[in-house]
This record gives sequence, C-alpha cells and structure tokens, in this order.
Amino acid sequence: MPKVRLDKVDRRILEELQSDARLSSADLAERVSLTTSPCWRRVKRLEEEGVITGYAARLDTRKLGYQVMALVNISLKSKDTEHVQAFERAVQAIPQVLACYRISGRYDHQLTVVAEDLESYGSFAEAHINGLPNVQEVYTSFVLQEVKGMRDTPVPPGSE
Repeated sequence: MPKVRLDKVDRRILEELQSDARLSSADLAERVSLTTSPCWRRVKRLEEEGVITGYAARLDTRKLGYQVMALVNISLKSKDTEHVQAFERAVQAIPQVLACYRISGRYDHQLTVVAEDLESYGSFAEAHINGLPNVQEVYTSFVLQEVKGMRDTPVPPGSE
C-alpha cells in the first residue's frame, strides 16, 4: 500500500482533528491558517485517500462501569486461514472486546477486554473467551494502571 504524501498543512489538519474531531470547518480552517473551502477540500481528500477512516467519541470506560481491563493472549489449535478467520469473526461480535490483534510470537492473538469487575470478567471469559472457535490456550493479564493508552496516531514528518 503506497504511503500518502502529506504536506505541512495536511499534517496540521490531522493533528487538529485527532485532538477534536468536532471542530467546525471554519474553526479547523482558522487553526490551520486556511480559508474554509480549501480546508474542507483537503479534509475530503484525506477521507477519500483513506487517511481519515472515520470519526468517533472517546469514552471513559471506568465512568461506564468497567472497572477491569484485561489483555488476553490466545493461542489457536489450528492456524489455517479458515480457522483463523472464524475466530476473528467471532471476536468481532463481542462488544466487550475493544481490540483484537493478530500477533507474532507465542500467542496468535491479543484481545483488549473490559468488564465491570473481576467476578464478571471470570463469567465473561468462561462464556465467551473460552468458547471462541479453535481456542487452545488463554493467558490473561490485568491492567493495573493505564500509563499511556492508544489515542492519537503520530503524524509522520514531511519531506518538504
């Protein structure tokens, strides 16, 4: 996949939108020192090129009642395409799974999971994680404190 070329203004637009995706076109244009129409065209181009893939609100999981976050490493019994895809489809249907990564190393996948408390995590794991297709081994670590969560993607420096 070819890397999209970004100039200084494009990078500034991306940084501002990651900071506050609710900015109006006029406010965004002012922050990046453009008039509204050229700024809007740049945002549209970045969307069409797939650099901007969507807009979302960041939610505080603790305020929603999720006091437990777990990193769940999973090894699969069979690693052929059909079994891996079945596992990944099943994971996508579970709302408490915030993220799923296919990884290298001892385990095949890592999930980020939220639960209301340890007891509800245990019930959730028994009903959902252990019941996922093709699961051989599950290793869970609990997040004690979020030092730096996944938030903004760093915008690479330009070459101009």
